[in-house]
Amino acid sequence: MPGTSPLSLANHFLIAMPGLHDPNFSRTVTLICEHSDQGAMGIIVNRSSPLTLKDIFEQMEINAESSHHAGAVVHVGGPVHANRGFVLHRPSGAWGSSLAITDHLSVSTSRDILEALARNEGPEAYFIALGYAGWSAGQIEQEIADNAWLSGPADERILFDLPVEARWAAAAQLLGVDLNSLSGEAGHA
Repeated sequence: MPGTSPLSLANHFLIAMPGLHDPNFSRTVTLICEHSDQGAMGIIVNRSSPLTLKDIFEQMEINAESSHHAGAVVHVGGPVHANRGFVLHRPSGAWGSSLAITDHLSVSTSRDILEALARNEGPEAYFIALGYAGWSAGQIEQEIADNAWLSGPADERILFDLPVEARWAAAAQLLGVDLNSLSGEAGHA
């Protein structure tokens, strides 16, 4: 199938290795939303921002006076287009602009999902982020080969049920890796 990577990382976590010191990605877990031979796009899922959904509602002039969601934390999804919002959510639903990651997990960028949350409607579980992480063709594969990242299948429980500060270690535990026991320095045999 043209445009599809033979080993797609979509619906996988990229877990930053301890030696990855780039301030944008140090100690992060990134959910890969899309991956093809053209590159990859993902959302960092373990970086909180000082913003709440109420701030976003106000900025977008969405009436949210009775919203139970106004206090939800907005996260830092990555360094690319840091002013653009992304909502990871389940169930998928029929929103104006959505990309299905799995049959029951999507990422949406349209105003209608935020308006639904303002009305106390919308998805049962969601994660809101500003910005995303992007990689050009072959870049993510090279970074994995260079030992910058661990990768493994995503688990929605980490995304929706665990506190942000526990996600990095928990994502690695899915692979049987204790990140605290790894050195932050690259080694050579």
